[in-house]
Amino acid sequence: MDGFLSFLLFAVLFYVMMRFGCGAHMVHGHHGGHPSGGAGDKHVDPVCGKHVDPNEGYGKMHANTLYRFCSRECLDAFEAAPERYTSKQAEAPS
Repeated sequence: MDGFLSFLLFAVLFYVMMRFGCGAHMVHGHHGGHPSGGAGDKHVDPVCGKHVDPNEGYGKMHANTLYRFCSRECLDAFEAAPERYTSKQAEAPS
């Protein structure tokens, strides 16, 4: 019985660490590295300038860069004329 309690304690500790601790990032798909902007950063929609959470909105790869959009309308505007919006980002100071 003592061995079973030790196993149960270990299993609970393992679950808590994987759910909330060191293994939590693997569940969310971030185990390959941190996002390019750093942890917690939001993307800026190149069409309207709104901040977009990395896990929300729409995304589009263009010229090896991921652009995030707050709405389908902004994504459609970008797809119609991407050079119009990518030149704005190139001019923006980092």
